[in-house]
Amino acid sequence: MATVDILRWLHILAMVYWLGGEWGVFQTSYKVCNPKLSLEERMRHMDTAYRIDIMARTGIISLLPLGLHMGYIWGFHPYGGAWMTGMWLVFGLWFALTWTAFAKRKEPISDKLYKIEDWTRYLLIPTLFIVSITSLMGMGPFEAGEGQNWYAAKILTFALALCIGVVLRWVMSEWHTHFRTLAEGPNAEVEASLKRSIAIGRGVAYFYWILIAGTAFLGAVKPF
Repeated sequence: MATVDILRWLHILAMVYWLGGEWGVFQTSYKVCNPKLSLEERMRHMDTAYRIDIMARTGIISLLPLGLHMGYIWGFHPYGGAWMTGMWLVFGLWFALTWTAFAKRKEPISDKLYKIEDWTRYLLIPTLFIVSITSLMGMGPFEAGEGQNWYAAKILTFALALCIGVVLRWVMSEWHTHFRTLAEGPNAEVEASLKRSIAIGRGVAYFYWILIAGTAFLGAVKPF
């Protein structure tokens, strides 16, 4: 088997976990915001949502290095060698941060870890927007001639999906904060805020799925 075949297989798995995981979190949210359930039951569902979400997050952060590695093999950019090694080392650190934040989610340090992880996206998203748009304009760094535009376009839709993901991460962080307050006793204001944040999350989730499906379409069909 060629290296690119293995990378493509891993890329497909990452996409499946991303899309499937987001659907699982979406469905679990109905239980999380249901005030008819006991607080213990709702917190159990919230923990289930986090356990599903970690697989989606793993898929998200895996897609970029896998896609860039395949892009190098296909000739879309010249960044191999030391650059490619460095990219995978950075991915390893990002992967470790994501899983450490998940493992420590019930400890006070989790807030700091999740904030650090959020900043990785605040830096990555504008970078992806810039390089994808400049590439589509013919300025590089990725090849975007006839029959090659799909690669830069895919990076662009991936960046858009990450923006939606930031909103959903904000929603889940609010769950964490609100349930700390609810553990101290019933609070109608917090319940209303929780319901609002989950309603926002559900609304953007539909657009999120469209973007994920669109990104997969570009990679599979390579339409332009």
